[in-house]
Amino acid sequence: MKKICTSGTKVFLFVLLCSLTLVPAAHATNGMNMEGYGPIATGMGGASMAYDNGTAAMMNNPATLSLMEGPARLDLAVGFLGPNITTSMTGMPDAKSSADLFMMPAFGYARKSGQFTYGAGVFAQGGMGTEYAANSFLAAGSNEKVRSEVSMGRFLIPVAYQVDDKLTIGGSLDFVWASMDLKMAMSGAQFADLATPGQQEYGTATGSLVNTFGTFIAGGLGVNYARFDFSDGSDFSGKAKGTGFAAKIGGTYKIDDKLTIGGAYHSKTSMSDLETDSANVSMNVDATAFGGPAQVPMVLKGKIQVRDFEWPQMIGLGAAYKATSKLMLVADYKWINWAEVMKNFKMTFTADQSASNDFTAAFGPGADLRGQSMDATLFQKWKDQNVFMLGAAYKITDEFTGRAGLNIANNPIPSKYENPLFPAIVKNHVMLGAGYAISKASSIDASFTYAPEVKVTNGQNVTTTHSQMNEQIMYSYRF
Repeated sequence: MKKICTSGTKVFLFVLLCSLTLVPAAHATNGMNMEGYGPIATGMGGASMAYDNGTAAMMNNPATLSLMEGPARLDLAVGFLGPNITTSMTGMPDAKSSADLFMMPAFGYARKSGQFTYGAGVFAQGGMGTEYAANSFLAAGSNEKVRSEVSMGRFLIPVAYQVDDKLTIGGSLDFVWASMDLKMAMSGAQFADLATPGQQEYGTATGSLVNTFGTFIAGGLGVNYARFDFSDGSDFSGKAKGTGFAAKIGGTYKIDDKLTIGGAYHSKTSMSDLETDSANVSMNVDATAFGGPAQVPMVLKGKIQVRDFEWPQMIGLGAAYKATSKLMLVADYKWINWAEVMKNFKMTFTADQSASNDFTAAFGPGADLRGQSMDATLFQKWKDQNVFMLGAAYKITDEFTGRAGLNIANNPIPSKYENPLFPAIVKNHVMLGAGYAISKASSIDASFTYAPEVKVTNGQNVTTTHSQMNEQIMYSYRF
């Protein structure tokens, strides 16, 4: 027994180190949150509050870890997310996002000791991402691609306690990290909306950098387009990074031999700003009023801070009903408090001391932009999301279990403020899953999710369509 435990510990540590470096962006499903965690839950609508769904419990309801069979369990999983996103505008060729496949590894380990169950795991929380060609209308004439990638992952340490035959309680402490890439273009009119008091319908731009540009614009300088650029091009991380903490608490109660209820509270994260010292804010300006050409590129180098980026608090409630020895029915409700954390998307850019940030030679006194800053805000005004999850599992044979479910939710993003770079607009999901027991010790579970197409036209008459197909597969070993 000692030898087995030592081997299991080595595997656990190896997988932990690998997983910490391989948690990429997960694409939007319930807003930016995944529609479910682990293929057992995602085969049944994402419901997970009141039954054993493996070590994904630490992302769902940590108390259900006490319901697992066997003294210890190791789960190794990978997900494949396939968004299909197209953006269109009247008179322009459609822009299709080439970001159509995301891979998402995860793992969890749990061990029982008396009435306690404890463990550790690494899971992707969620995110979103798109990438459009340099010649698309979204590039605003910059001839550079536009893209976004937002990802959040968690390293979790859960503990569950079986109070008695009916009641279990549990919680987890989560170390959270997030990263972001952004290559965003704006037309001159869009930038003017941000920077001109009295307009600012879709956001604001203020600060010394904006004031300086305002002086030159008043003198006849025109803005053809503007860009924000920070991206490392990696599938597994973003250029701007931040870390923080969060926590969960949950419980289950067995009413009788057939019915179990459960619930969990997930706290809002407490994150640092997402930062990078290698960012560019660039403009292409019309300098004919200053005796220059109509196309003058201006590239500012500096630091970007994405401020107040947090994951919301959530409350989940659910039930599991064993209708027969072979059939289990599950139902959950989840409230996601997007309205608190997604009011605005806020960035602060500060130009560094690079000589290239001094444009005095081109525009005269007052054009030394070194050390100047800009606070940019894009209005989001997300609504809270209500998610209803229904599912069933049927044991077809002793080895094979079939699953099916529905995940029904509202789109949290107001149409007016929907941004094609952040299209977290899908609503409903249809799910299928299966589990196969290879032996008493090992098993495989898989799920397939389809999110039907949703179409949204924003306040600038840009239409985004988004559908999605996701798959997850997990190998479990009990020892």
